[in-house]
Amino acid sequence: MGSARFTLCTVYGSNVDEPAFFDTLKSLLSQWPLQAMVCEDFNIHLKINGDLAGCQGYVGRKTGTFKAIERLAVDQLLGSEKRAALTYSNSKMSEDTKVESLGMKEKVGHANNGFVADEGLVEKEGGGSCPAELPEPCTVAIQDAATQPPGSTIVKPYAGMPKEVLLQFSSQARYRVTREIIFWLIIVGTIAIIGATIAIIALSPKCLVWWQASPIYQVYPRSFKDSNMDGGGDLKGIQEKLEYFQYLNIKTVWIAPFYQSSIKDFRYAVDDFRAIDPTFGTMKDFDNLIAVMHDKGLKLVMDLIPNHTSDKHNWFQLSRNRTGKYTDYYIWHNCTGGGTEAATPNNWVSFYGNSSWQYDDIRKQCYFHQFLKEQPDLNIRNPDVQAEIKEIMNFWLAKGVDGFRVDAAKFLLEAEHLRNEPQVNTSQNADTVTSYSELFHDYTTTQVGMHDIVRSFRQTMNEYSREADKYRFMSVESSDGKAIEKTMMYYGNSFIEEANFPYNVYLLDLNKELSGNIIFDTVNSWMRAMPKGKWPNWVVGSPSNPRIASRVGKEYTNVINMLLLTLPGTPVTYYGEELGMTDYTTKINQSEHNFGVHDPSEDPEKTPMQWDANPNAGFTTANETWLPVNEDYTTINVENQKAHPNSTLNLYRELSLLRQNELPIHRGWICLIYNDKDVFAYVREFDGLDTTFMMLLNFGNASRTNVQVAGIELPGQAQIRLSTNFNNNGKSVDFGSIPTEKGEGLVLEYKTNKPVHTKDNFKNNCYVSEKACYLMALNLLYKNC
Repeated sequence: MGSARFTLCTVYGSNVDEPAFFDTLKSLLSQWPLQAMVCEDFNIHLKINGDLAGCQGYVGRKTGTFKAIERLAVDQLLGSEKRAALTYSNSKMSEDTKVESLGMKEKVGHANNGFVADEGLVEKEGGGSCPAELPEPCTVAIQDAATQPPGSTIVKPYAGMPKEVLLQFSSQARYRVTREIIFWLIIVGTIAIIGATIAIIALSPKCLVWWQASPIYQVYPRSFKDSNMDGGGDLKGIQEKLEYFQYLNIKTVWIAPFYQSSIKDFRYAVDDFRAIDPTFGTMKDFDNLIAVMHDKGLKLVMDLIPNHTSDKHNWFQLSRNRTGKYTDYYIWHNCTGGGTEAATPNNWVSFYGNSSWQYDDIRKQCYFHQFLKEQPDLNIRNPDVQAEIKEIMNFWLAKGVDGFRVDAAKFLLEAEHLRNEPQVNTSQNADTVTSYSELFHDYTTTQVGMHDIVRSFRQTMNEYSREADKYRFMSVESSDGKAIEKTMMYYGNSFIEEANFPYNVYLLDLNKELSGNIIFDTVNSWMRAMPKGKWPNWVVGSPSNPRIASRVGKEYTNVINMLLLTLPGTPVTYYGEELGMTDYTTKINQSEHNFGVHDPSEDPEKTPMQWDANPNAGFTTANETWLPVNEDYTTINVENQKAHPNSTLNLYRELSLLRQNELPIHRGWICLIYNDKDVFAYVREFDGLDTTFMMLLNFGNASRTNVQVAGIELPGQAQIRLSTNFNNNGKSVDFGSIPTEKGEGLVLEYKTNKPVHTKDNFKNNCYVSEKACYLMALNLLYKNC
């Protein structure tokens, strides 16, 4: 180490061989990864007493490492039981380091990295032997004060302790016990947290997904908003009005078909499933629309039409010419009686009347059509056709479409045996049967295997539902009339997933023969038939049915919307029903077309959306609209009703917010508690909450002043949370006498700890989907309650 000089002094007066010590130290350092740390620029004071001091002024990571090497060297020469002091001076020490070393000696008994150094032990510049007289060295100890010998100095824990010192401190009982207690507390706490987390996850009900969380709003695209002044609505027009959906608290928008079609506005006759009809814009317009919708937290649902195409579709053209695999893409059969158009294979009748078989001059066979003759049915039994439909689904799902409504599902398959369907009136002359209602459609609807196909569609959608918040929704259109059990089969079962729900169109049958009893029967029949745990839905308007205000009367518009938005499940609103729009009253020119029925685009419930009181109701700036604007647009429009708190639009909005914010209405029980020729009443309640809502709806032709509900315990009063007669909002009413006007609906709020669904006499009329309970103490929901 150059000019460095060692003095190694033992307390007992024995000299240590300095060269041997130095060699040992150097050898150890040469083997150490940090061999450069020889501390040549520092004074070293080493005191061995079961522990060792380090370098004076020695800082950073070197201290512990160098101390350990010194200890090894001394131990090898003296044995760890000896006391020694080592002083090492380096003539090359920098002045800064010397100052630092001297600063550590300013006091008697100064601290040397935590060890006490007696000032009597003085560093010597010359000589290699011990001084003649050495002061009694300090005894360094780490024992507890109670067991420490007299005259010794207690060493306390300090920063930068070497491993040996640290281990001796840590082995003391007071540190060891404390450490073990903390360790086990951490282990127990961690297990408790993990257990609590698992329990919360296991007991928590699943959150309602987007198609359950808000109403579904159906848009008829040609009538919603015109963006290019051609008089007809389009996709850009829908994009311009996305804020309107947010204003209504709508999260799901269902857009009626916009596929390319050659039949005037009859978009269910599709020419190309992968193209946008130019009437509505371009594929780029669609891509922009769905991107902006997703940015705003909105979901888009579109129609899937797997049952048929148009006769202009390329598949049909190839099939009628018997080209390759397309030969059997449609249902073809030989016509009897010499191949004439009149000699059809059987008596099957299309939905619009007359034979469902159409003779084709090119192929010289008849093809089958459940609807118009321009809409030939696909042969869905053909695996290639099924693959084509799934590829169409993949095309739109890849673009970000959030769900499909499967159209005309019950018509997907027909019996292969071609037997005549039985007549409703067996005495009727068979040759006169031309109406769809004159036959029982045992062989052309809901055939064996049809549900397997629908389930395969669901499986295709599941492939796109694996990401969080990317679940793809699927509903099914199938009206089975009184055979409601057939409709319920689309829910699937606990083992096989099918549709999220089949559309409940039974409220579309409501007309001016309205009563509380009819509403009760309609609601109760669906809830009772629905499989346990499934999610209901309610539809009150559509592009093929008269509007609410025209079908049941304007005075009942608000109470029907109140019914729609307070029943359990997902409400479905047809555009304009939130305003109380009516059918166009002046006769529209419903000219006959080549397909034998009037153009459905001219139905009076499809008139343009009424945005404001400007010309053409703000729907377009063009001089003409594709259908006439309703004459009442100056008062029934969005702008006017937004400005009036007591409007139909604002009632709809308040009801939508109430549904979202109140657990009993959002996902709680419904108990049907009263009905008569005028009034229908039900309660919405939630386990664990004492807040209950009672809906009291008057569908009669007169006012009612007293509705007595027997068998349930009610408080004396309730508060009117919402009323279709807006002046009553916020008032308190006595349950003994609650007046309601004709067409009035009340949402009553009250508190009770005796829920109706626990009463034996109401159990058969109480229903719940996605059952959950509320734990007030922890402010959380749980299931299995």
